[in-house]
Amino acid sequence: MAFLQSVPPYLLEVIGLAGFALYVMNYGLLTMQWLNSNCAMYFAVNLMAASFVLIGLAGSFNLAAALIQGFFVVMSTLGLCLRLRKRDAAR
Repeated sequence: MAFLQSVPPYLLEVIGLAGFALYVMNYGLLTMQWLNSNCAMYFAVNLMAASFVLIGLAGSFNLAAALIQGFFVVMSTLGLCLRLRKRDAAR
C-alpha cells in the first residue's frame, strides 16, 4: 500500500466515491430486478465497489470501514468464483 501514499488525496476520494456509486448502482439494479443476485455480474460489481472504497480509505483510514470492505472483497470474490465455476460446469 506504500504506492498509495504518492496518490493525491483528492484522487483517493474520487476513487472511494466511485466505489460508493457502484454500490448504489448495483443495489438499485438488484432492487429493480434488472440484475439478479445469482449472476456473476452482481458479484463482480460488488467486488469493484468494495475495492474502490478500500482504496479510497487509504486517504482517510477508518478500521471499521476497512474491515467491512475487506469482508465484501472476500465474499464477492467467493461468490464470483462459485458463479463462474457453476457456469463452466454447465457447459
